[in-house]
Amino acid sequence: MECIVQGIIETQHVEALEILLQGLCGVHRERLRIHEICLKNSPNLGNVASEIRLLCDLEQTEHMWTVKHVGGAMRGAGAEQISVLVRTMVESKVSKNVLRLFYALGYKLDHELLRVGFAFHFLRGAQITVTVSSINKMLKLHATDEAVPVTPGIQVVEVTAPATSENYTEVAAAMSSFCEYLAPLLHLSKPGVSTGVVATAAAAAASLMSDGGGTTL
Repeated sequence: MECIVQGIIETQHVEALEILLQGLCGVHRERLRIHEICLKNSPNLGNVASEIRLLCDLEQTEHMWTVKHVGGAMRGAGAEQISVLVRTMVESKVSKNVLRLFYALGYKLDHELLRVGFAFHFLRGAQITVTVSSINKMLKLHATDEAVPVTPGIQVVEVTAPATSENYTEVAAAMSSFCEYLAPLLHLSKPGVSTGVVATAAAAAASLMSDGGGTTL
């Protein structure tokens, strides 16, 4: 399982967010250039819709592919009371020929994206990952070098952490506590809940930039 919240931030404030994250996490960022291919099943694979994502970090020397299957979100009163989305997720390393396999099984290409940005991985009550990236679309199939921004001026922020059915409440609490520090710059909410940008982000960003990230929280 994994816990996740998402938000958006204007590109002009991303540097300030990076400074804040550097101070909070105490680790170096990792550059990201993720080629993401989304596949969906065809009717002959069953009536239940299924979505598979193939991911490859082009920043790595060796281009290894990962297959990720995101399942349904947890429902019920318990899920509504926590501020993060808890969902099932299966992830595994695969060979570069896996796309042919899924095509042979009957999966169809739905869309592909290129995510360019950076990530922080750190331990703070849970193993948390913060990813900040611009979303780009390919003009031609698999043409990552010709990708163009989908939403110029806006970048997507994701905060995720692995969890189990036994510890998801503790993980969610750790994530919520950490996300409070990011509130001056962006709204974070469950995927699918649009909250827009923070009206006072410019002032908060200016303060962080002038401080230079010297304050460790």
